[in-house]
Amino acid sequence: MDRPDPDELLDKIQRDEEKKQRGRLKIFFGASAGVGKTYAMLQAGRRRRDEGIDTVVGIVETHGRKETLALVEGLEAVPLTTYEYRGHQLPEFDLDGALARKPQLILVDELAHSNVQGARHLKRWQDVYELLDAGIDVYTTVNVQHLESLNDIVGQITGIRVWETVPDRVFDLADEVTLVDLPAEELLDRLRDGKVYLPQQAANAVKNFFRKGNLIALRELALRRTADRVDAQMREYRADQSISRIWQARERLIACIGPGPESAALVRSAARLAASLKADWLAVYVETPKLQRLPDVWRKRTLDALKLASELGAETVTLDGTDAAATLVAYARMRNVSRIVAGASDAPTWRRVFDQPVAESIVRFANDIDVTLVGAGAAKQASEQGERMPRFSGVLNEDRSPPNAYFYTVAVGVGITAVARLLSHHIDLTNLVMLYLLGVVYAAVRLGRGPGVLLSFLSVAAFDFFFVPPEMSFAVSDTQYLLTFFVMLLTSLTISQLTSNLRRQARVASLRERRTGAMYAMTRELGGALMTEQIIEIGSRHVGEIFQAKVAVLLPDSTEKVRQKMDDPDPHVTLDASGLDLDIAQWVYDQQKPAGRGTDTLPASHALYLPLKAPMRTRGVLALITANPEELAVPEQQRMIDTFASQIALALERVHYVEIAQDALVNMESERMRNSLLSAISHDLRTPLTSIVGFASMLEEQRRAPDTASDNSRELVHAIHEEALRMSGLVTNLLDMARLQAGSIRLNRQWLMLEEVVGAALAVCRRTLAGHPVQVRVPGDLPLIQLDAVLMERLLANLFENAAKYTPAGAGLFITAAVEDHDGERVVRVCVDDDGPGLPSGIQPTLFDKFTRGEKESAKPGIGLGLAICRAIVEAHGGKIGAENRQGADGNVLGARFWFTLPASGTPPFEALPDESSAEPPDVASNADRP
Repeated sequence: MDRPDPDELLDKIQRDEEKKQRGRLKIFFGASAGVGKTYAMLQAGRRRRDEGIDTVVGIVETHGRKETLALVEGLEAVPLTTYEYRGHQLPEFDLDGALARKPQLILVDELAHSNVQGARHLKRWQDVYELLDAGIDVYTTVNVQHLESLNDIVGQITGIRVWETVPDRVFDLADEVTLVDLPAEELLDRLRDGKVYLPQQAANAVKNFFRKGNLIALRELALRRTADRVDAQMREYRADQSISRIWQARERLIACIGPGPESAALVRSAARLAASLKADWLAVYVETPKLQRLPDVWRKRTLDALKLASELGAETVTLDGTDAAATLVAYARMRNVSRIVAGASDAPTWRRVFDQPVAESIVRFANDIDVTLVGAGAAKQASEQGERMPRFSGVLNEDRSPPNAYFYTVAVGVGITAVARLLSHHIDLTNLVMLYLLGVVYAAVRLGRGPGVLLSFLSVAAFDFFFVPPEMSFAVSDTQYLLTFFVMLLTSLTISQLTSNLRRQARVASLRERRTGAMYAMTRELGGALMTEQIIEIGSRHVGEIFQAKVAVLLPDSTEKVRQKMDDPDPHVTLDASGLDLDIAQWVYDQQKPAGRGTDTLPASHALYLPLKAPMRTRGVLALITANPEELAVPEQQRMIDTFASQIALALERVHYVEIAQDALVNMESERMRNSLLSAISHDLRTPLTSIVGFASMLEEQRRAPDTASDNSRELVHAIHEEALRMSGLVTNLLDMARLQAGSIRLNRQWLMLEEVVGAALAVCRRTLAGHPVQVRVPGDLPLIQLDAVLMERLLANLFENAAKYTPAGAGLFITAAVEDHDGERVVRVCVDDDGPGLPSGIQPTLFDKFTRGEKESAKPGIGLGLAICRAIVEAHGGKIGAENRQGADGNVLGARFWFTLPASGTPPFEALPDESSAEPPDVASNADRP
């Protein structure tokens, strides 16, 4: 066991902390109904209850089975709630009741169940997730046919499609899965005995779903799905514990792909072996610096072999490393691979001494993994014709050094020799070798591998000719210098080789860093995009920069026909219509498969077309033409372009649903406003109109009867006047709100005294405030304020009417004002208090919204616009408005308080100031008749 990685250990600790805060999910998993999942869940729940765990039943589907009913008895159950659906009352799991009860463990049957319309969540598994987030453990059940990934497979086997499904991530993220298994014969016996369904239902089930072949197939699927989950848990445990040795609990093999002619035969042999073992398999290619220098035709063989492996069902992986065998074995241990399939080497024995074949190195490294060697046979001869295939430039191929680099190399050698001649009389000959080695390092780093090798030989020759006695001759007087020449040459070549490898690895790392940076940059920009045009521009720009290509993003219209959607495309990045084939793009969109250059579908096309597949549906097509089309054949490039397409598709889907949500919100708000207006017109306006019509009819009858008392006529006329004023006020509110929302009202600001405005508003509301004693406390030293007198009078009148409407007769009204400093700004704060019941709890945030009433269902007149108009008027004056409950020393509510502030920092012109000697202080108190 190796030492754990600190970062991985910290990540594991964080995951464990998150798990501790959530409840634990245990799934009782079975192949079909009737295997005993609910029975096993109830038994486990009763055991936990006997252990002292607070256990309740959320919902259990007993289907009338006596054994199941017996286990339910004695367990506390959360009462079910009912929802009305198409005229029927349907029982359903009460999520809110379970959250309020908050037991330690709750039993919720049938995880894939769809909730009745009107419930908080569409699916029961979403209810379960909310319970888990609340820290409640959950036991639940699910059948294999309800897993989303297996739903279509089960439908093909049984001929019956199940529409209630559970996402696989819910199953995979469960803390524990218990397989409840039952042989097909026993399940059929239970079905015939009436232990699964009622006799009539059982007979139909045996003829349709519950056939023996179906049950065997479903049982195998359940066992395999459970085994997959256990295998994932085992690999996670090995990673957490940093266990490197192989646990051969399940067959998984790797095919070692190389550039040799036997690669295709090796892939086919590995596919047959995986099929016979019923094992997962991977095709892995390790690209070493040596392989990067191979001719392009050899790299083409590798790409063809990886493509063949992908078609045969393998997972293809490309790795980088200096030692192919060590890199491959390390990856095999990480994936818990039980077998490696490699090609046998046919190299001569003398060559193996200096260059050990990869297969033999794998055997040496993988002492705990089975290694299978596959002979090439006739495959090698069949591939010889590949040497004459056209060349292409791979993105990782090292560029050849230009001819002038070799001239620079010779110049470097001459310069080093000149410097060495100057120093030869001051230092030993062996130390001069260091100068030549320094030159080799420089040549290998700056000029390439070839110049470095050339300088290695030139350095040995120059050292022999100019410095080793006899000088100016290649003759050697002392044979010991031959060893010096050999070591010098070997050291120079080694340094050149290593330096060149490091240079190439740095180039590869730089290329990967650039790709990763581009992916991060594009993802970040797409995350902030709010419009489809922005996503198209961002995606096209990044794809064009990375792949040196012209790009087009084709989106479907209302008729599901793809087209290019850019009004002003960038000609340097965007692929114009002349380079696109919309028929191919439409096929890609409809079939959700790539086509065009580099694919098996219409490969003669100049462009590559990729579907923009998002989780919900395909959002469009990405088309691109690169300057070097063969680059996209490299696996790394393929994965990169697929990742780019996925990110663009996700961004398009996100914006699509944001637009849907905004439209839905606007529609809901419009519908709410329309309903409120209709309610106001039909109720609040209709009532006074009906009263006016009725009173007018009574006046008409009295006019025809001359003996009717005139007092009755005066009362009717007064009532008609009051109702007309009431209707006029409602219409005025509607018109004022419309003008304020449209911004068509301009403030007529004048320097006024607040006392005058309050007095005018009280005069307007004299009838409304009858029976409500009013007290006004406005200091005489308040500064003049720039106000629109009409709007401010309307503001105070609405506040007074609101207080009178929602307070009982006799409740007092208090109006106060004072100068305050808010954040360094001088303001006048006006408060309107009452002695009523106060504001309803939780209404403060929405109290000043349109069509909000203090009592939603009330006989009190009004349409909920008065306070909204107040807020609009105050904000137009640059102030703020709010409401709160007044509380006494004992915490009891004394009434409601509405307040607003107005800026008072300005100074009126001198001629506008009133005569202070004539000003009289306001009354401290008044009654309801105060004007």
